[in-house]
Amino acid sequence: MALPPPLFGTLGTPGSGSLAALDERSREIFRRIVESYLDTGEPVGSRNLSRVLPMALSPASVRNVMADLEQAGLIFAPHTSAGRLPTETGLRFFVDALLEIGDLGEDERRRIEAEVRAAGRKPEEVLTEASRMLSGLTRGAGVVLAHKADLRLKHIEFVRLEPTKGLVVLVGEDGSVENRIIDLPLDLPPSALTEAANYINRTLRGRTLTEARAELERLQLDRQAELDRLTARVVDDGLATWAGATEGRPQQLIVRGRANLLEDLKAAEDLERIRSLFDDLEKNRDLIELLGDAETGDGVRIFIGSEAKLFSLSGSSLVVSPYRDAESRIVGVLGVIGPTRLNYGRIVPMVDYTAKLVSRLIG
Repeated sequence: MALPPPLFGTLGTPGSGSLAALDERSREIFRRIVESYLDTGEPVGSRNLSRVLPMALSPASVRNVMADLEQAGLIFAPHTSAGRLPTETGLRFFVDALLEIGDLGEDERRRIEAEVRAAGRKPEEVLTEASRMLSGLTRGAGVVLAHKADLRLKHIEFVRLEPTKGLVVLVGEDGSVENRIIDLPLDLPPSALTEAANYINRTLRGRTLTEARAELERLQLDRQAELDRLTARVVDDGLATWAGATEGRPQQLIVRGRANLLEDLKAAEDLERIRSLFDDLEKNRDLIELLGDAETGDGVRIFIGSEAKLFSLSGSSLVVSPYRDAESRIVGVLGVIGPTRLNYGRIVPMVDYTAKLVSRLIG
């Protein structure tokens, strides 16, 4: 089963456009609408909202805010004069920006571990029990996708979700799509993500992530060897010197005898090639790190409604997390399918813990 990437449109991107403009009052009203929907599945009206809000607002004031939220595409009226329900975009915004994820209690952890361990030692027994157990605990349908072969890349995209979190969208040659959440260095420039995707799509298509990373590391070694040879030559010729490799500072090549370069075109070419190699090595370090993160990317993914094409007509949501084999390779995903009004705050940590437990058991 191929899972599409979450939709990150203008309204669907937390912190952009009209969503960023929501003030505290609007967010609180929106949060109450979503929480009421997740709890009851029913629309909620302005009069009922005005009674439960922590600030004093008349029903008329609440209606004005609801009109703004509706214009922003976050809520809608199922029929005339009804209360309001969240749209899929609204649910995505709630999950990404407002959802408070709880943690499993020790009793729940022990219960999950006892049930999954009791299934047996064979991987298929562990996975079957994990699916059954998740279904029972969440009242949704447990799902397990197993025996995934290494994905051969057709296309890759890196999307920054927040300063230190990114989404990797992997499109395979077989048409399958995977999404993985990765950590990003705080100082990584936005251009590095675009350059990384462009380079991989241009030169590493058809390889698995492991093969692509190995190829980059081989190129890195080749370039480092060339850099060492060239820098040794210009240093020996007295045209440059190394400095700065003390007190934790990075080593720098200080060029000397610039006048001599006018007479030695070969030396000038060497120094230009050295500068280019420095740039390549720096970019490749970032790229290798990104590929390594993408290869081992973890975390729970939530697909709401039409974000997962399989469920676009049924108003369903999918909460899944990868599990791994003994070599820490992602070999499948497990999770829960249910209505869009799933209790995400409870189910997310449950799926996350179960996936990590399954990884330990089958590893």
